[in-house]
Amino acid sequence: MRFLILFISIFIFQNNIIAQNTAAKENALLWKIEGNDLEVPSYLYGTIHMIPAKDYFLTDAAKESFEECKQVTFEINMEDMMNIGAQMSLMMGAFMNNGTTLKDLLSEEDYKTVDAHFSEMGLPLFMLERIKPMFLSVFASGDMDMLGGIGNMSDTTENAIVSYEMEFMEMAKATNKSINGLETAEYQMSMFDSIPYKAQADMLMSAIKAEKSDDDGQLDQMVEMYKNQDLQAMGEMLSSDEEGIGQYEDILLEGRNRNWIPVMSEQMKIQPTFFAVGAGHLGGEVGVVSLLRQAGYKVTAINPVKQKNRP
Repeated sequence: MRFLILFISIFIFQNNIIAQNTAAKENALLWKIEGNDLEVPSYLYGTIHMIPAKDYFLTDAAKESFEECKQVTFEINMEDMMNIGAQMSLMMGAFMNNGTTLKDLLSEEDYKTVDAHFSEMGLPLFMLERIKPMFLSVFASGDMDMLGGIGNMSDTTENAIVSYEMEFMEMAKATNKSINGLETAEYQMSMFDSIPYKAQADMLMSAIKAEKSDDDGQLDQMVEMYKNQDLQAMGEMLSSDEEGIGQYEDILLEGRNRNWIPVMSEQMKIQPTFFAVGAGHLGGEVGVVSLLRQAGYKVTAINPVKQKNRP
């Protein structure tokens, strides 16, 4: 069930275009939010939703900023997602409407390719026929095992995977901070109905081809960029995907960023808040940093990292 909590954010993390104007030119994961009559500052932190435990890091500045806040806000309320009833409700949203199946969306040759791919993984395709192809893309790309095995920093298992969201949630519980969300999981799930199933099927085929071409180094590259806090590189990595998910950026990224600003403003007025959202949401002309600045806030990078071969 955990992949339902993290799936959308993992997918969207890979899609962000770096722009100019009020866009974040600094490369940093931690940002201080002031101004607009805020009595005390709040903070914004860019996460990566899954990362090998050996690569996980959290700076002293991030820990101190977290401690200063009374509330932790995620893209969705992580605490609510621990409810079994909510998980089952969301699971139903993973299925295509009107009885549509993969056979309806793929050529006979492509269908055989998908069937063979999942059979090799020990997943009979007949069990997955009606699941929305974008969900299957996570399984096809090999991320399923990672998502199923997400633990915490106490996990000493070899190749353990951790989630910044899970870590922050545990930290919030340990310090009695309230937990909130910027949007509902139901809203996140509904966005996939705005993307044609045929387009989703094409993305599934792309994921399988990437897996077969041994392109799994992409996650390693993304993790390295994240460790370097290189927002620009993270955005540029997949922003050229004009035929894939990139063409739905207005739905999956930009619209959500705009929707978050008034919610963030309201929460910051009430109490200092630590916002933890996917790093792919921070940069760009329609990134959260830029939108907050446009709304009149002073948003300052904390300990920005200068990238090699860049001014």
